[in-house]
Amino acid sequence: MTPGRLVRYSVLDLSPIVAGGSPAASFRNSLDLARHAERWGYHRYWLAEHHNIPGIASAATSVVIGYVAGGTSHIRVGSGGIMLPNHAPLVIAEQFGTLEALYPGRIDLGVGRAPGGDMPTARALRRNLGSSGDTFPQDLFELLAFLRAPVPGQAVRAIPGAGSNVPVYLLGSSDFSAQLAAELGLPFAFASHFAPEYLHVALALYRAHFRPSEQLDRPYAMIGVNVIAADTDDEARRLFTTLQQQFLNLVRGVPSEIPPPFAGMEGRWSPPEKAHVDRMTHYSVVGSPQTVREGLERLIDETQADEVIATASIFDHPSRLRSFEIAAGVFEEINAARTQELAGTARLS
Repeated sequence: MTPGRLVRYSVLDLSPIVAGGSPAASFRNSLDLARHAERWGYHRYWLAEHHNIPGIASAATSVVIGYVAGGTSHIRVGSGGIMLPNHAPLVIAEQFGTLEALYPGRIDLGVGRAPGGDMPTARALRRNLGSSGDTFPQDLFELLAFLRAPVPGQAVRAIPGAGSNVPVYLLGSSDFSAQLAAELGLPFAFASHFAPEYLHVALALYRAHFRPSEQLDRPYAMIGVNVIAADTDDEARRLFTTLQQQFLNLVRGVPSEIPPPFAGMEGRWSPPEKAHVDRMTHYSVVGSPQTVREGLERLIDETQADEVIATASIFDHPSRLRSFEIAAGVFEEINAARTQELAGTARLS
């Protein structure tokens, strides 16, 4: 393991709706996971905006953030992310200004430029009145302005929101978002848990072109990772088949509720489908505590990420809790080892 600063670890949750389940059960499970994550030392708990996807309940993301923040005490809660082209920047500033007023110092606003669903859904959301991805930079500038202290003569203010300075994070899966985050001096979170191809290019561009801002004086890079942990490698691989089926269903154009796991995927996909799913899940760490530690250490060394935001699509809620519990223990071990190495380096110098 390469010596370096300690790594934060966080949770990305989509409030999964399992086959035979309901949104109400999904929200209860999300809150339960958030309460456990808070005790296990996770830094933040993010929820993501998706629409018209049968297995995801977090479409009204700001509402779910309020529910989770209200049921926890100190963990940061936010969006990973809000899909800004679907909304007027003023509305998002007001929503997150409200959340910040209710839960001061605990709210994050991660934003992305994807629609969070298919194009018919995007048209239904926007009704031709919203923006497109082409105007995302302008929408982002407007949002940032609404969250800052108002200037004299400003005609429109976000109330609440103005002067709240809710921290904004830019999410992306390409070099576009990386360059924009660098230009604006914002933290950058790369969606490597489902779009791994541009990870290293994006991180290099972000770090090379970063400009300090009021929010951030140095680059801060987060990476999304599928972490499926269990007490044995075999059990983790079995649990992982749920995520593999989800991606397979997306490849086939038939998204569904979260399916139960199988003993294996052999015979369930064609070679091209397997290759596609394998590419999408490239940044997945699956296995026992030791296997997960080796995988996370390798990823952290490879990317020099400041923070890993872990997500786990697991059918059974107790197994999902156990996965995040194991991952938290692994992150603690990694940081303890880094602390020892840093102390040893300091003594030698």
